[in-house]
Amino acid sequence: MTRMARPATDDPLAPLAALPGVHEAVARARDATTEVHTRPVNRRGWPATAAEAALRAARSSAALDGAPLTPATADHVSDPVLAGAVRIADERARLLEVWGRAPLQALARLHVLAATDLVPADEHEAQLGRPRTGVSSRLSALADLLGGGTSVPAPVLVAVVHGELLTLRPFGTADGVVARAAARLTAMSSGLDPRGLSVPEVGFLRRPAEYRAAAQAFASGTPDGVAGWIVHLCAEWEAGGREGLSIAAAQSV
Repeated sequence: MTRMARPATDDPLAPLAALPGVHEAVARARDATTEVHTRPVNRRGWPATAAEAALRAARSSAALDGAPLTPATADHVSDPVLAGAVRIADERARLLEVWGRAPLQALARLHVLAATDLVPADEHEAQLGRPRTGVSSRLSALADLLGGGTSVPAPVLVAVVHGELLTLRPFGTADGVVARAAARLTAMSSGLDPRGLSVPEVGFLRRPAEYRAAAQAFASGTPDGVAGWIVHLCAEWEAGGREGLSIAAAQSV
């Protein structure tokens, strides 16, 4: 059963939505993702555009963590990081269903998919899907937020999930791919990008130094650092919307 959202006065993320620059950045991110969904091809044939968006996201996310920037297909992927990202893309519908009702279970599954080829076979049972010691309480707090513990605008929640998982590095392997995939699921489940048509991961890859610096600023926990991360993420969701429009245009030809 979905938990009721807390009153705004008890919302732990409410102060983040009020940080300088966040309101305007959130509005731009929302407008960009909405525009992608209104394209005629995305009203009729959105499964095809969503599949292409998911594959581009997988390729870009893996490249950020060192995978070669080569075409990714579900048929043949040799790089282990890219293989994990593509497995996540292939299972996105099932993951989204679980994310909405059991985010920690879905998070564990994300790691299994992302890290299967990065962990020795004889260590799969001990490592895959199992968070490191000392992060359980923060992961539980994140799950509470995803379960209705906040009513902040969707882009703020997406940014917090993304930044918190990058900061925690909860599994010790494939954490970047997992964090970006979790943010994508949050964007879909929260209504920011319900069909997964935008590709902010392309923007992260084009500006990796800015992305990593903003993530470090978020990890500092300072108001300026957190605001900077949210604004940066919203800007990349704007860029992701433009990427989504390019996919829609190609599908319309």
